[in-house]
Amino acid sequence: MGARTGVEVAALRALMGLPEPVQRVLAGPRLERDGQVLAADLQLMLRIQRLVREPAIETLEVELGRQAAVRQTGLTGGRQPIGSVREVNVAGLLGRLYTPSAAGAPVATPGPLLLFFHGGGFFFGDLETHDATCRFLAERAGVRVLAVDYRLSPEHPFPAAHDDALAAYHWVLEHAGSLGADPSRIAVGGDSAGGNLSATVAIDAARAGLPLAWQLLVYPATDVAGETESKRMFGSGLFLTQEFMDLAVASYTPDAATRTDPRVAPLRAELPAGLAPAYVVTAGFDPLRDEGEAYAAKLADAGVEVELRRFPDQIHGFLNIVGAGRTSRAACAEIADKLRAVMNPTG
Repeated sequence: MGARTGVEVAALRALMGLPEPVQRVLAGPRLERDGQVLAADLQLMLRIQRLVREPAIETLEVELGRQAAVRQTGLTGGRQPIGSVREVNVAGLLGRLYTPSAAGAPVATPGPLLLFFHGGGFFFGDLETHDATCRFLAERAGVRVLAVDYRLSPEHPFPAAHDDALAAYHWVLEHAGSLGADPSRIAVGGDSAGGNLSATVAIDAARAGLPLAWQLLVYPATDVAGETESKRMFGSGLFLTQEFMDLAVASYTPDAATRTDPRVAPLRAELPAGLAPAYVVTAGFDPLRDEGEAYAAKLADAGVEVELRRFPDQIHGFLNIVGAGRTSRAACAEIADKLRAVMNPTG
């Protein structure tokens, strides 16, 4: 970590760690929409980004945007403890296996494993942007987490990401033993675009009659072509913008006809029997809130065991904010505790 980045981390952490009343003063008039109040530490973080003129990722050339994403998530993620980390070749894709301290030896004690797909609009994000998140989830839940890099657009448009995610799932089933995983306790999960990939992998697994214990869908993109009230209400000034979403859709699905394909829009899919239970997480101030909640309702209507949890004071991207502030880390801790309760109840 460079000196400038270290100073930025320390400053951001100090400001986001101030007492809530002080943050309210510094952040400006509290933001209230749709009967929800934005968390003071997040409102302050967004104001700081505007004051320092932090460029939005969607305004940068693709490779520069990817570099900016790594730097930004490094600022908010911190260095989270973990038992061990090792690199894994997952069906030809880069992977990173996080083994929590409580799990002990990676192979001697088979247990649950979460196959994790990162967010980033299908055109940015990697093992580094979500390193702190995966460390946090694995260590707190006592569950191994295998994060996988899939091919990104615009270099690799649809169906590349979906195909890679599905290949990774099949690979994990075939190599569960070497990962220290119990094949009957494998889950898929991810945030945003990664939530989309997790949902579509779960659908494919059910259709094929393959084992899948659980799906963790954090503010998932479920209908890229759909129009919702949350997109209208929260599409500017709250990290995830309409401009970003437009760029993501154009990059991943340059052929407009593919935008309603069920592998892109699981909200439009015919759901098969046998779908894994789902935990769907949304954020109150997120443009993707309504489509995530609509997908939870669709799962429930299909008879799937599903729990919906909205964090009303959070924004899109809060899963990456585990190293600064209080409210996002608390939300992530609740998600990790749910992962533990479902996948590792005796751990």
